[in-house]
Amino acid sequence: MPPRCRETWGYRGVCARTSGSFSAKIRFRGMRLVLGNFETANEAARAYDAVAWRLKLPHRTLNFLNVPTRERAQELLPLPRLITNEDRHDNRRREHRLGIAEMDEEAMALWRQRFPQDITNEREFYVQRRAEREKRRAERAACREDKRTRKADAQFNMRLGAASPWESDGGRYLHAYIETLEEDITEEESGNKE
Repeated sequence: MPPRCRETWGYRGVCARTSGSFSAKIRFRGMRLVLGNFETANEAARAYDAVAWRLKLPHRTLNFLNVPTRERAQELLPLPRLITNEDRHDNRRREHRLGIAEMDEEAMALWRQRFPQDITNEREFYVQRRAEREKRRAERAACREDKRTRKADAQFNMRLGAASPWESDGGRYLHAYIETLEEDITEEESGNKE
């Protein structure tokens, strides 16, 4: 079975990961301490040196011999990354969604290459749908305008007193007025239900 990590770049305690990152580990009194994963081998080696200074290991075991003090080693140490279970869960979900999105994009690109007529048909469908929607809007606007006109005419004629609502000739104005009122009420009720 192949080893899980190997020594890299001549740094002591630094192993390359299959993911492309680098991990730092140190042995102390029979225990192996894992220091974490880092973006570069240099960062992992600096983390190793900072812990070696704290554990008071011999100076010859350090990766960077030109670091004179423990404080200087701490200054050169990269900032720790705080990773919680929630971060891992979010990262896993994000990677899963990105993987699905990439597969979708690849599938759509392949589909466009193999079936260009489908893409043309889809565009025509949406253009036709947009035109039908605009036509329906125009019809509804014309209907509303006609209704407003009839209602205004009926109100005007009733105010003038040109015809009494109870007379046979004036009944048509009253009828038009009542009809438009009923239509307004049904529109308001349907709007409230939505």
